[in-house]
Amino acid sequence: MIEFPNHSRSYDRTRHAVRFWGYDSAIEASFFIEEDALRRLQPEACHNESDFLNAFDLNRDVICAAAAKMYVRGSRGSYDLVAANFSKGS
Repeated sequence: MIEFPNHSRSYDRTRHAVRFWGYDSAIEASFFIEEDALRRLQPEACHNESDFLNAFDLNRDVICAAAAKMYVRGSRGSYDLVAANFSKGS
């Protein structure tokens, strides 16, 4: 089972996404949530790097739940969350 005890996150300009990490025992997995997904969660508040990080922080529980659904142990090193992973009004 993947957990998200590390609250570190960073904005990745090359991927236009916020990166965060999950842990399954000693296995670390990287997750990226794209700007469009963050805009779906916070439509009025995503215009720059600071806004995207704030949107991530405000929606951490929803984002981590979606990441946990996507995670498959040993499947890959990184996972991308996109707008389709979040229904409107979540």
